[in-house]
Amino acid sequence: MSHEIKEGSPATLGANWDGTGTNFALFSANASKVELCLFDSSGQRETDRIELPEYTDQIFHAYISDVPPGTFYGYRVHGSYEPQAGHRFNPNKLLLDPYARAHAGRLRWDASLFGYKMESGDDATFDDRDSAAFMPKCVVVDADFDWKGEPGRQFVPWRHTVLYETHVKGFTKRHPAVSENRRGTYAGLGTKEVIDYVKSLGVSSVELLPVHTFIDDSQLIEKGLANYWGYNTIGFFAPDPRYAADVPNSLREFKEMVARFHEAGLEVILDVVYNHTAEGNERGPTLSFKGIDNATYYRLMPDQQRYYINDTGTGNTVNLSNMAVIRMVTDSLRYWAQEMHIDGFRFDLGTILAREPHGFDEHSGFLKAVGQDPVLRSIKLIAEPWDCGPGGYQVGCFPPGWTEWNDKFRDTIRDFWRGQALPSALAPRLSGSGDLFNHEGRRAWASVNFVTAHDGFTLNDVVSYDSKHNDANGEGNKDGSSDNRSWNCGAEGPTDDDVINELRCRQIRNMLATLLFAQGTPMLLAGDEFGRTQGGNNNAYCQDSDISWLDWTIEGKGQDLIQFTKKVVGLRRQYPILRRTRFLTGAYNEELAVKDVSWIKANGQELNDDDWRDTNLKCFGMLMDGRAQPTGIHTRGRDDTLLLILNSYHDVVTFTLPKAPAGSGWSLLLDTNAPELPKSDFAFDAAYEVTGRSLLLLALNAQS
Repeated sequence: MSHEIKEGSPATLGANWDGTGTNFALFSANASKVELCLFDSSGQRETDRIELPEYTDQIFHAYISDVPPGTFYGYRVHGSYEPQAGHRFNPNKLLLDPYARAHAGRLRWDASLFGYKMESGDDATFDDRDSAAFMPKCVVVDADFDWKGEPGRQFVPWRHTVLYETHVKGFTKRHPAVSENRRGTYAGLGTKEVIDYVKSLGVSSVELLPVHTFIDDSQLIEKGLANYWGYNTIGFFAPDPRYAADVPNSLREFKEMVARFHEAGLEVILDVVYNHTAEGNERGPTLSFKGIDNATYYRLMPDQQRYYINDTGTGNTVNLSNMAVIRMVTDSLRYWAQEMHIDGFRFDLGTILAREPHGFDEHSGFLKAVGQDPVLRSIKLIAEPWDCGPGGYQVGCFPPGWTEWNDKFRDTIRDFWRGQALPSALAPRLSGSGDLFNHEGRRAWASVNFVTAHDGFTLNDVVSYDSKHNDANGEGNKDGSSDNRSWNCGAEGPTDDDVINELRCRQIRNMLATLLFAQGTPMLLAGDEFGRTQGGNNNAYCQDSDISWLDWTIEGKGQDLIQFTKKVVGLRRQYPILRRTRFLTGAYNEELAVKDVSWIKANGQELNDDDWRDTNLKCFGMLMDGRAQPTGIHTRGRDDTLLLILNSYHDVVTFTLPKAPAGSGWSLLLDTNAPELPKSDFAFDAAYEVTGRSLLLLALNAQS
């Protein structure tokens, strides 16, 4: 087919259709020539190969007439093949456009995908086999979409945010309300019954595991497994077509899903992987970035540029010290925020984004770029603040405006409820982890608190297994962490022992309540609200199976737990003292004659320094005074005063309910030993029998 070719523009990267033709633009600082390859509707036969004629500011570009939406394409990039100098150009390899808005087809592993002769094991060799037949293809898209009055991005204030982490496929693959052809898809997740259920829990924001186009590792496929979690990205602008019920319209289907969540007032947050790509190390395949400009896109060893810096543990590290790469990542983020209406992002191995050649830097180029961007600085930014590189653990070190996953919260809560952490360790976590985040004007919501996440045990398994059981992963149970801080309550795995099962249920309730009643931003793992199990597998990244898919056959105990979850989320929403933006410090405000938080021992008196050091202390209270100053304005608050009592001791503790100013007694709101117990009143100094391993929440009755 003959096309009219014009110079086009370098201004917007990717393939951009204007109603008549398509402008193609591809960055490469080191290539000598770029060829655009067009394919037929099957994606298998190459119909045209067009050299991009213009090169402006390191961008190859052309405008080509009569290239409509739905056209399949890819690139072949010419240049030197000098691995020792960091260059791995090989025009025999069809390459994906880093800015492609959609993909079609699946990668089929073959030796031709490698830039070198893979059979030799020597990446300095050159392979001349054509890889096009085995590659997915990029798709030219029509970006136009009628949002039909959809309210656009949601703006749930951080203090009202409750995150709900889930997986597009796993959440609906077995859902009875979702039609068979939509299960496991964007359309399935956007089903009314699914969204109604999520909304009913009281959460504000759905956080989805990666949806950017990703690759299944060859070694997993050989084992009959898959990269289920999706942390193996190859396209930062396209929703993965495997989650589309209607693959040719995957982009539209994704937008429809987002619109349905927004109509329900729920945010959609994406887990994104900008720290590495699916191309692996020097022996990995050539799929996109490696063949477009390896020396720009990846961090290479300074003295041996044949090799990659591997701060991610995945073989390569994206080079976010380069401005072109920063542009790509920020362009991607803005695209998802503006065009796809996404409300925020959780950054996998987030320290990589702030890593410069000298190490983690709060003032890195990427963080500066995001911090000054009027779009990005206005959305939710959540960092996973660690990687496996030197100095990679940086919890509490991200700049103002960011929130961070707080693994110290997870570990301490698990340890406390299994009797391995003292109140002195738990108190800072309940107070918003000010020891980590209270600087530079950061707020208590900067701590994203969680007890479980996709990576690790489910909450049911935290209380059911002492050890991981990952045999199904095919790695001899050597994968996954052995530091689970879990306790099986007396039996490994499922049991018919009623005493153990009741204790497990109470422990689940204890940890859910601790999570929702602590200062900070809580995150729930989908399925924990009804006791989902993975059979003790704490590393189900490769399990696209019943192990990972949520089982919606929910029996009595699971239904009871759902109601409990709704109750504790509702209490958090009802009582603002549980979600203060200011850290609770325990400092006495002389001007207002108020202490924001007091720590109470079982005799009703405040804990002193010796008490905090008492290794036998297992039961204590947290008295949050609603009169404490809620903002920077020096005035008393008008919130309800609450008393949280936590008992990790194995037996009953008699707790004397303390006196509190401006009150006449206490009303019991929650007892995890008897979650259905109706609200009841208690006088000051009343003795409450706190069941072993249980939690209470009480509200101060106002003076009449």
